[in-house]
Amino acid sequence: MYSPDMGLGTGYERQGCFLARALEVVGERWTLLILRDCFYGVRHFGDFLAHLDISRGVLTERLDTLVAAGVLERRPQGRGVEYLLTDAGRALWPTIHSLSKWGEKYLPGHHPPRVFSHAQCGSDLDEDGRCPTCGLVPDVADLVVRLAKGRNATPRDDPVAQVLRRPHRMLTPLP
Repeated sequence: MYSPDMGLGTGYERQGCFLARALEVVGERWTLLILRDCFYGVRHFGDFLAHLDISRGVLTERLDTLVAAGVLERRPQGRGVEYLLTDAGRALWPTIHSLSKWGEKYLPGHHPPRVFSHAQCGSDLDEDGRCPTCGLVPDVADLVVRLAKGRNATPRDDPVAQVLRRPHRMLTPLP
């Protein structure tokens, strides 16, 4: 069971601050990248491991924390397990999207940005995650992600990166 005393220490309880409590769950290095990959459809330990270049021990610890906090569900699948976003995890999508757009705007680099479009009408979302055609903020399951046109593909060549080069619907398990 998740305890607010896990992670950075016990001082946050006395602060009475929900941001501090949230950071106990999602504020560790690697955690938001794990969640990003969950939104992209990554579900298996080995795929996280290959795509993130994270140590086995750190990945295990972060996944355990996210499961204990109710952000991910660990579900048996065949001879292994898969990790699925819960409702609490899916509620983090606007945060992941906003941080990604912030990084794209203020920390540009050589990596191609990802473009999110509303699957229903095909329109690209604005920076706030709103569909300019419908005026809606679509649910993450109603989004298609693709690399921006005219940009070089990411230099990564792991199997997950190769799949993510093609447009695909968010939350759909990767092949």
